[in-house]
Amino acid sequence: MEWWNDLWLNESFASYMAVLSQTEATRWKDAWATFADTEKGWALRQDQLPTTHPIVADVPDVESVHLNFDGISYAKGASALRQLVAWVGKDRFLEGVRTYCKRHEFANARLDDFLVALEQVSGRDLHEWSKLWLETAGVNTLRADFADAGDGTFGSFALAQTAPEAWPTLRPHRVAVGLYDREPDGLRLRRRVEFDAVGARTGVPDLAGERIPDLTLVNDGDLTFAKIRLDERSLRTVVEHLREMVDSLALALCWTACWDMTRDGEMAARDYLRLVIENIARETKVGVVQSLLTQAAGAVYIYGDPANRPAAGGALADASFGGLGAAEPGSDHQLAWARSFASSARSEEHLATVRGLLDGSVTFDGLAIDTELRWHLVRTLAAAGAIGEDSIQAELARDPSDRGTRHAASARAGRPDATAKEWAWRVITEEDDKPLALVSEVMAGFHQAGQEELLRPFRDRYFEALPKVWETKDLPDALAFGGRMYPHPLIEQETLDRTDAYLAGPSVPAPVRRMLLEGRDGVRRALRTREVDAGRAG
Repeated sequence: MEWWNDLWLNESFASYMAVLSQTEATRWKDAWATFADTEKGWALRQDQLPTTHPIVADVPDVESVHLNFDGISYAKGASALRQLVAWVGKDRFLEGVRTYCKRHEFANARLDDFLVALEQVSGRDLHEWSKLWLETAGVNTLRADFADAGDGTFGSFALAQTAPEAWPTLRPHRVAVGLYDREPDGLRLRRRVEFDAVGARTGVPDLAGERIPDLTLVNDGDLTFAKIRLDERSLRTVVEHLREMVDSLALALCWTACWDMTRDGEMAARDYLRLVIENIARETKVGVVQSLLTQAAGAVYIYGDPANRPAAGGALADASFGGLGAAEPGSDHQLAWARSFASSARSEEHLATVRGLLDGSVTFDGLAIDTELRWHLVRTLAAAGAIGEDSIQAELARDPSDRGTRHAASARAGRPDATAKEWAWRVITEEDDKPLALVSEVMAGFHQAGQEELLRPFRDRYFEALPKVWETKDLPDALAFGGRMYPHPLIEQETLDRTDAYLAGPSVPAPVRRMLLEGRDGVRRALRTREVDAGRAG
């Protein structure tokens, strides 16, 4: 690239081609499902932040480059390329790429060079496509808009598209709608219709008269980058029967849709937790299992009603313990379930089991309690107040390595104790001789769900320390403090007000402003989802 504003083309192209190569030339035929579960989820989260930016970013100077190695430049860009391939056709896309690379070999290029090469082989005008997809920010939402003819068939069917108020662009999409029925051997695709969707509403006359399925899946095949919504019937099918889904990519799309609906307050956090607990056994990819368990924990401790936390957290711990017992001995799945169980343990019974795993009185066939897992158990027990400083020191004596020292520091910072928090704060803000690797572990341990009373005094101290940290510390250290020490566990209006007051002050550096806006958005979103979850209880 000639300049950093085309960073996306370098990184997105690599991300896209990596997945395409796996599906086309290796045994990893489900690579697009993995991409949808991981990379695309990252892009969707990033693109809904107030700091989102176009894929083709405005990079005025080299310092600003640090802000754009993100989910937009990598994952959204790769998703946009996938949509571009669907828009022009894979063979023409690859021919255009060959032309582009040959034409500019041993040289630098710009976005326009890439588009010209694709236009020449595809016959499509891609400059308008580029303006809508690459030069504007924000993500569209797609949903099925249909009417029952009265006999269980579609009387009419259309694809509705909306855009966020801050980024009101409606984009053209090459998209598909899949109709899935519950069959004796699983939830299977009956019919798939692919078409171009342009504007706020696109009629799909091919589906008129078709029997309404159990699941109507918008963006079947994951051709485009958009948020998708499930209608009431489809959502009920997913919550109750997603484990029956046969197609791995459709499964990934349903997981993503439900998590996004939860974060947007369109699905109660307790319903998402139920979805995961009842359907996660279908997943064979350990990375997806880990992601789902992390999101389930988010539904309990971030997005869910705090009044429901004991019951929800207990349900997650019980499910994790069951998964630990049912997993294949020695498998990665078994380890994922063990870590989830320890992280979600809060009751005396569950904590006693975690202590048993640590001291060897509780065992599972094939589960190796190695150094890393031991430290995970120690950190979770310390955060729950179930062990003290003496136990942390004893573990450090077992593992006096540099890594062990960092784990011990994280465990110490996580303890529900005012003295431990004060120690951690000094390490983070005052002890400049400590390496960032250790300080980062202390930051990771500092904020713990359920410790709001202990953390509340540090909210003001964060904002008071921020200017000095930014002025005196190296850039990586300052960025780490600004992002990781933002008081995100304090899901309260006061956190929003304090952030707004700081942002209204003079000369807030652009990287600091970005971190604060993103932190604020997370608190604002969680406040809304907690209200939804509390309402669901009634």
